[in-house]
Amino acid sequence: MNHPGGCLIVIPARYGSTRLPAKPLLKETGKFLIQHVCERAQAVRSASAVLVATDDDRIAQAVRSFGGMAVMTSAACATGTDRVAEAVRGRSEGIVVNIQGDEPEIDPAAVEALADRLLQDPDVPMATAVTSLTDSEDLARPQVVKVVVDARGRALYFSRALIPHIRDSADLSGARRLRHIGIYAYRREFLESFVRLPEGRLERLERLEQLRALEAGYPIQTVEVTYNGVSIDTPEDYARFAARQRRK
Repeated sequence: MNHPGGCLIVIPARYGSTRLPAKPLLKETGKFLIQHVCERAQAVRSASAVLVATDDDRIAQAVRSFGGMAVMTSAACATGTDRVAEAVRGRSEGIVVNIQGDEPEIDPAAVEALADRLLQDPDVPMATAVTSLTDSEDLARPQVVKVVVDARGRALYFSRALIPHIRDSADLSGARRLRHIGIYAYRREFLESFVRLPEGRLERLERLEQLRALEAGYPIQTVEVTYNGVSIDTPEDYARFAARQRRK
């Protein structure tokens, strides 16, 4: 399966994780965690190929053991996006989708919606997914990134803080909040430009890489999806995921 007109899906994966070491290789479900992600990505109809980008040979060997494609990238890559950009060199696809390596329940339809948005609008260099944010605990958690958008659905700002702030509690007409989900679709040429941009001031303060694009004046189109972005960050997250797999 390799169609130059489709989108190329790249899954950056690293071995080191302070809260959950060797996360991609966890296998309590009978499959590597990274295998679950790959299988969901392979269900995306417009995908020409699915690559795992890693700097660790243990992950590359695991991916190849279940028939996946692994690309070795430099250990000097500062971010997952840098790793994605390095992995796609020499490829022909015009649209690149970056899926996090710790989202084993990623919805293929959400990925397709992002790729389709770039295909429909040639003025959009980058798109990302959002979903409705209603959980009261998530509202307060800085790990859950919030986003506000303009009338066209283009991002105005991303923050770990609760935005927008509602000054008058009686005025709830505009109180609907959106959660950012870390799936990105890039035009190939924009991805190459993006990784050459210097780190932004707001990016550094919030520790949110997508703010680099906004600070540099590039629009980010948001696409609302129903997938709520369940990622595996802690041993407890993984235990809950494994339990859900057993129930299936």
